[in-house]
This record gives sequence, C-alpha cells and structure tokens, in this order.
Amino acid sequence: MTLSSTGQPSTIAVAALALSLERLREPVRQGTTAPLAWRLQQLEGMAELLNSHEQAVLDALAADLGKPPVEAYFELVAVRQELKLAQRRLRRWMAPRNVSLPLSQRPGRAQLIAEPLGCVLIIGPWNYPFSLSMQPLVSALAAGNTAVLKPSEHAPRTSALIAELAGRHLDPAAVAVVEGDGDTARQLLEMRFDHIFFTGGGRVGRLVMAAAARHLTPVTLELGGKSPAVVLGDADLAVTARRIAWGKGLNAGQTCIAPDHLLVEEAVRPALISALEAEFLRAYGPDPLRSPDLARIVNRGQFERLSALLEGARQRGQILAGGQSDPESLRIAPTLLAVDQADDPLMAEELFGPLLPVLSVPSLAAAIARINDAPKPLALYLFSQSLSAQETLLAGTSSGGVCFNDVVMQVGVPELPFGGVGASGMGNYHGKAGFDTFSHHRSVLRRPFRFDLPFRYPPYGDRLGLIKRLLG
Repeated sequence: MTLSSTGQPSTIAVAALALSLERLREPVRQGTTAPLAWRLQQLEGMAELLNSHEQAVLDALAADLGKPPVEAYFELVAVRQELKLAQRRLRRWMAPRNVSLPLSQRPGRAQLIAEPLGCVLIIGPWNYPFSLSMQPLVSALAAGNTAVLKPSEHAPRTSALIAELAGRHLDPAAVAVVEGDGDTARQLLEMRFDHIFFTGGGRVGRLVMAAAARHLTPVTLELGGKSPAVVLGDADLAVTARRIAWGKGLNAGQTCIAPDHLLVEEAVRPALISALEAEFLRAYGPDPLRSPDLARIVNRGQFERLSALLEGARQRGQILAGGQSDPESLRIAPTLLAVDQADDPLMAEELFGPLLPVLSVPSLAAAIARINDAPKPLALYLFSQSLSAQETLLAGTSSGGVCFNDVVMQVGVPELPFGGVGASGMGNYHGKAGFDTFSHHRSVLRRPFRFDLPFRYPPYGDRLGLIKRLLG
C-alpha cells in the first residue's frame, strides 16, 4: 500500500491511512506474521527491491543531497548488511529462550517468547533518507510486525522512490508508505501505533515522544548531538587527520555521528590542523565547491543556518582553513575553525554540516570534564595509542557509542547495537537489538498439575518456619 499526498492536501493520504490502519494490524492479530516463513518472505521482497533498483537509489540520493556514487552506495550497503544478518540469524532470534526456575517453582518451565508488537510507525530522516528508513523496516518485519513508513519530505526524490518501490516489492498488507510534510507526520502521530521509531533532531524527537505519550506508545528515538573527538599527543596524526577529514566530509558533515568538534591536546594542535588542512586539500582539491566527491547541503534553510555560523566565525577571525561557500549550489567547503570558549556560537548546538571547531585541552582529564559538562553525545571518539587512556575515557564518560582511533565506522558493524543515551536518544537497533526493539518478550511459565504441595495454601497454621527454610 502506497499513499502519497504529493500535489494533494496531506489530510487525504492520512485519512485514507486511518481507514486502513486496522487492516494493517489484522495480519498480526490473526497470527499471519508470526511464522518464520512469512518473515523471511518479507525480507526477500526487500532484497529484491535493493537488487533490482540500485541505480535508481543512487540517482535519487544524488538528486536530493548531491551524494557522490560511492557515498550513496554506502546507504545500500548498510541496508544489505542489516538484511543479510536478519535472514541468517532470524530463526535463532525467534527461538524461545528458556529461563531457569528456582527450586520452589519446580517442576515447571519458564520461557521468554518474542512476539510482534503490531503495526509500527517509522519516521525517516533526510540525511540518509534511504538507509535510515529501510534499516528499521528490516528489523520491524523480521520481528513480525506490519509497518507504516514516513520518509522525509526534505529528500523528495528518495521519498517518492521508496513509495514506488515498496508498492512493487513489499506486501501491501504489511507495509504502507505515506509521503508528506511535517503536517502529515503530526497527523500520523495522532493515531495509535504499537511502536514509533523516529530518526531526526531533538526538537522534533520531543514532539514525537509527547504525541506517543497520549497513547502510551513506546518509542525509539535516534537523535544526535555534539559528538566530540579527542586527540591526544601520542596519536598517529597522519592517520588521525585522514580519518577525521573523511568522517567530517562524508555527506558534507550531515551525519549524526560525524565528529562535531575536536578536543586536542595543546602540544599537537598546530600539527593536527596542518594535517587536516592537507587532507581536505587532498580529498576535495583546491576548489572543494567543484569537487565531485563533496555532497551539498540538503536545502536552502540548512544552508543559511550554516552560512550564518560561518559568517559569524569569519567576522571573529576564527577560520583556520576552508570557509568557501556557494548559495547557488548549496555547497560549503569543509572548514576548520578555532574555538576558545565553551559559549562560542559554534558550540551551542549540533553543527550537522562541514564546519569543524578545534578546541585545545591541556589533558585527557580536561577533555573528559568538557564532555561531561555537555549533554551525552551519540558518539564519542578518542585518538590515542594508550589503552589506559581508552579505559579512562570509557570509565569517565557516557555516550551512545564509542570508537577509538577512527570515526563513523562503528555504525558499519551490524551486530553492534546503535542508539543514543540521554539527549542523544533512547533505545537502539541493528541486528538482534533491532529485532528486540520491535518485539515484545513475553514471559511464560508452564506448571504441571502434579506435585501440588499444600504448604502455599491457607490456612497457614505454623508453616512460617517451613516457608522460611524453603524460600529464604
């Protein structure tokens, strides 16, 4: 089922969906979605979608975000990894898990049984509009749910493509795609779903959570935040600069786990800045705005937000390297910026663009103090050869995830749960974690009729001593 409000008031699509929402729940209620065979059939449909329309996906991502083919292909890889892992492990994930019984409950048998939640709502983002819509859909279908998918209107070509391809390859009784703007999303949130999975910013995440609370609907919020990268004096600066430059330039910095800013030990700050400048030059050339390997900013509003930050930094004399921008092509060059104060405008919120503030710190302890003064980030990075430094950072901070001596790559491990903590999100997915997110783990105790010991029933008489000896 594909419902679109393109060219029509969004209420038309949402009203049509309201009539169909109960029908989407029906396969779950009837047990149609419970068998392994049904779930694998849905995943096979997703595999066919990916394999048959690879170039169409690359073209849509190029149209929406100017993504070079290699970066667009990463989105396909992410979904394929998720899909292959689910297909390979689904039987094991679905198997009931036996739980040991205390002596007082024997004979008997206790199990946890993973069951579908029902019909779930998935709201996708614009920065990775294909993969971050389809990956949670893999998890939802693997767990035996039906789903309503709302792609981002800020990536219109990808949204339309998802709607078209879902109609061709996915069971209309299992998946509905609804296109539309923020008003469409708000109307969807007025409906009762069995789980809501949202990827996006904290401001909208709060609205999603508030709407879900009206129905006591559980939510997964994949948000973001200002993810810092700490660079210590013992790091290999050449490799460090290459990896940070890649992670910041990827999708023009529009990545929720991109390094937002650097906390660099003072002694190596000049050398790291030089190495980063050289890496940006190597990657994008002397005129990065013309580079075929640099994506563009998604829309005029985001470009103007970043341009205002860049212009303010220019007036304050903070630009160390880069700083070029073009309002016609919506491109901004990767830019290094000197920041001295925690209250600098560049440190107020997640940058979500190719601007990279560089702050000096005297030590790892000082870096940890700065990290802990801010909301918990989605990702935390440390470049150091010292295992002791790595353990100190782990013990002294909290974040959604951690990666040592690299950036972004942790999201490419399909069996590592991905998610935030505190302001950077709640809940996680990928692999088994995604299956669990979209499942209810039902506790089941089975007791036989035999061995019905009388001491648990009144009248209790003087059995307290016996019960203490048996139960502790």
